[in-house]
Amino acid sequence: MRTPLRGSASHGLKIVVVGGFGVGKTTMVRSVSEIRPLSTEETMTQAGAGVDFNSGAPGKSTTTVAFDFGRISLDEKMVLYLFGAPGQERFWFLWDRLFTGTLGAVVLVDTRRLADSWYAIDRLEHHGTPFIVARNNFGPPAHDLDDVREALSLPGEIPLIDCDARRRESSKQVLIALVDHLYALTAARETTR
Repeated sequence: MRTPLRGSASHGLKIVVVGGFGVGKTTMVRSVSEIRPLSTEETMTQAGAGVDFNSGAPGKSTTTVAFDFGRISLDEKMVLYLFGAPGQERFWFLWDRLFTGTLGAVVLVDTRRLADSWYAIDRLEHHGTPFIVARNNFGPPAHDLDDVREALSLPGEIPLIDCDARRRESSKQVLIALVDHLYALTAARETTR
């Protein structure tokens, strides 16, 4: 059943979920959205062979070709809009547009393919968009979070947390961590004025 947007909603906040192909961005948006998400998942075809590489994501047969969209009502007036960015390199040109008006971002990573995360981190830093990193666990973690932080050259002030994008509660905790990070950044700016 669709949850209608309240007539009292007057403030929309935008968060983008980015990362490499097959890290769980679509899954995260689906698991946490209060509405049935808009999804642009399409079947990968032979025409994409040689262009799209699904190494490290065995069995994955679909890909996001535009973006995923979900929604969470925070209270009577505030609504959180979630956008899941496409992970295939050929769709990265969409990212800069998705970042426009974004409050913050979640970089979802798969430790089996950490190098796929560098582009997302680079683009967010280029745009000055605050972000956190969430390691999506596809099984028992093979590396501890300190190893992941070092591999990504991630500064200590950027939160790095674990999650299971399939679980609503876990995905909610990722979004809460992002909001906490955004609040801390705002509070720090206020004290330096």
